[in-house]
Amino acid sequence: MKTNRAVRTPGGLSVRLDVRALTVVVLLLLAALTASVVLIGTGDFPMSAADVLRTLVGEGDAGQEFIVTELRLPRVLVGLLVGASLGLGGALFQAISRNPLGSPDVLGLGQGATAGALTVIVLFSGTADQVAAGALVGGLVTGFAIYVLAWKRGVHGYRLVLVGIGVSAIVTAVNGYLLTKSDIVDAARAVVWMTGSLDGRDWAQVWPLLTLCVVLVPLVLANSRGLRMMEMGDDVSSALGVRVERVRLVLLVSAVLLTASATAAAGPVAFVALTSPQLARRLTRSPGPNLVASLCMGAALLVTADWVSQRAFGTDQLPVGVVTGVVGGVYLLWLLVTERRAGRI
Repeated sequence: MKTNRAVRTPGGLSVRLDVRALTVVVLLLLAALTASVVLIGTGDFPMSAADVLRTLVGEGDAGQEFIVTELRLPRVLVGLLVGASLGLGGALFQAISRNPLGSPDVLGLGQGATAGALTVIVLFSGTADQVAAGALVGGLVTGFAIYVLAWKRGVHGYRLVLVGIGVSAIVTAVNGYLLTKSDIVDAARAVVWMTGSLDGRDWAQVWPLLTLCVVLVPLVLANSRGLRMMEMGDDVSSALGVRVERVRLVLLVSAVLLTASATAAAGPVAFVALTSPQLARRLTRSPGPNLVASLCMGAALLVTADWVSQRAFGTDQLPVGVVTGVVGGVYLLWLLVTERRAGRI
């Protein structure tokens, strides 16, 4: 069975359609939406999926409306947006670095955002909004530092990963120093934030993330053709008319913004950016960055992990970052073993 089909539009354009990849994207969207409905119905006041759907279309009673729209829906939307942002950002970093380990977790962007948040918590005892702003600034500064240090007639794959690992080690040491200088209350608050959690998220976190995604996702997809051609090498891409450094800079900035904003909203949720592109590629069996599939995979993974964190351990609810950290750590070990056996590391 052929998975690639050529579709001709009424205007005479011919578009190649990857049927398997499209099917995977649709199934992942359905999985993310199904998990979201189940998650909205989960809690001290359980609701059936039918009740959740009726409430979402405005047919629930006053109590259900309050529980769904004010308490649970914002948390689920933040989870979807954070997962999608991390999945897309991870796919961009891995495609640009041409390395399956080239994710924000490894490159130090999460640690940079953590440094910004810790600075606000420890030195200024900032509010939640100020902590989020500090995390965003920290992630952007770290991304800029990595780009500048990795530049040498362009930014190339292994240099980007190696510089990112070095910057990550430095920023991790800074974070440890900040924790030692904090009092017990600020230290406890910082540790909770550093774990990654969706607890207490409301509409104030939804709108900035949604706005950023509405702007950046079309921008990334508009440059996806150049990104795919860059996998053949910079010289070949330039010969085919791709402005390599311009495309790389636009996509790197987009990836940093997506990752930093997701971290600012939910803390450094571990390994979603690393695993989502890899799982998406294995499902689609399609070459290239698989940007849309990675975005959908990230959203589905995070809301599913949030449900597991609330229901799998009885009355003890865990931060979602604990669940993604355990699953992602196992996946990372498996990936390292696989890459070593293949002779790539």
